[in-house]
Amino acid sequence: MTTNTILLVEDEPDIRDMLNFALTRAAFQVWEAESAEDAMHKLDGLLPSLVIIDWMLPGMSGVELARRLRKDDHTRHLPIIMLTARGEESDKLKSFDSGVDDYIVKPFSPRELIARVKALLRRSGAPDDGVLEAGPISMNLAAHQVTVQGEVVKMGPTEFRLLEMFMSNPDRAFDRSQLLDRVWGRSVYVEERTVDVHVLRLRKALKPYGVHTAVQTVRGVGYRFTPPR
Repeated sequence: MTTNTILLVEDEPDIRDMLNFALTRAAFQVWEAESAEDAMHKLDGLLPSLVIIDWMLPGMSGVELARRLRKDDHTRHLPIIMLTARGEESDKLKSFDSGVDDYIVKPFSPRELIARVKALLRRSGAPDDGVLEAGPISMNLAAHQVTVQGEVVKMGPTEFRLLEMFMSNPDRAFDRSQLLDRVWGRSVYVEERTVDVHVLRLRKALKPYGVHTAVQTVRGVGYRFTPPR
């Protein structure tokens, strides 16, 4: 999961630009999608911290998109906020039944949206400052920088995404196919042994700082990240 990042699914350019401006001023990184299909493509790889979906989208509706995200193991736990002009109780119930976590009726102020986003991130346990920490390891996602006890660690972009994936899911074992889906994306074809190569490179980058053993091999499964002490 990419911390401090919001996927905004809105087909109206003026509204999308206004919300992007407000979220960016609040220190969020914004990914944009104009349709449900575009959103699903962007969710192939690393996930954002939260998704904001407009109900009325061309083609697949926002409600159907939310349902699909909840049924997919890759996106099942993503926090979702629904935006809509529909304020009737039946519409709210339909929205929540689709699996969304919060519901905002238009018109609304950007300040209200930011407050709802931050509250939902707190409830879901996701940090909203763009920094992941695990023992002495710190990842500043906005600066795209990894440090160990203040020393900058040099690593490639794939190793960075791999470490972000691990640090976002501490003590969870992933098989190679899961890592391929989440780090490389399901629309990209690479062999599973590619994962092993990049795990070795990640360990090599972390070894001078004595934290390489945090990336552990789980026999018969794949890999797990245990935060170093």
